[in-house]
Amino acid sequence: MSIISWIILGLLAGAIAKFLLPGRDPGGFIGTTLIGVTGAFLGGWISARWLDHPVSKHFYDGATWAAAIGGSLVLLILYRILFGDSRR
Repeated sequence: MSIISWIILGLLAGAIAKFLLPGRDPGGFIGTTLIGVTGAFLGGWISARWLDHPVSKHFYDGATWAAAIGGSLVLLILYRILFGDSRR
């Protein structure tokens, strides 16, 4: 996948992560979007490096989506823990 595909995947993964973890985030929409893109890259890297499942070259691969959404969820949770309470 190209870098543009990863950015689009990250935007969508960030939106899905935000849907799964509703609440106010300290960074707002732009912060959540950047977390989604970074989470997609991180999830893909972890999947390829330690889970022995290389990232597919296809945009519609389920494992690629799961890795991107998982990475986004992890980063969103860490972001909320480190930078603010999302329930206030």
